[in-house]
Amino acid sequence: MEYTIRPVEPRDAGDISALRRMPGVFETILGNPGESRKKTEDMLAGLGPNDFMFVAVACDDAGGEKVIGSISLKVNANPRTRHAAGIGLMVRRDFQYQGIGRAMLEKVLDLADNWLMLVRLELTVFADNERAVHLYESLGFEREGIRRKAAVRNGVYMDEIAMARIRE
Repeated sequence: MEYTIRPVEPRDAGDISALRRMPGVFETILGNPGESRKKTEDMLAGLGPNDFMFVAVACDDAGGEKVIGSISLKVNANPRTRHAAGIGLMVRRDFQYQGIGRAMLEKVLDLADNWLMLVRLELTVFADNERAVHLYESLGFEREGIRRKAAVRNGVYMDEIAMARIRE
């Protein structure tokens, strides 16, 4: 399956909104099935100079693009923490486990390392999402701690693993 990774565009709002509400995705990203498209449109319109977002797109049957994943990198604005950024990643359920998440992460790592000169990248992941934890660890992220009962998923409080990649 062929796809490309490119910077997000306003026209991607509908696909991203649908992705954020998709079963198999919203449970892992702190989204919920009732989110509105306007919330996504507002988020995209509010991206500032410290926000970087990419989408993975594949061609649909009609020859148009379909967003199959997205990744964001938010650089801390405070001058004392400007060396650090947070990462958020999601991939459509029917495209998971095909290397798309890894490719998007590698794109963001290149941006962080070679263009933004960031030292610390951080993220959280549900403690039971072993495949995601393995992916992050394979790219140099380390576990820093457990955030106990950090988020609700399907009526149950879940733990999150706080992870970071430090570039020396």
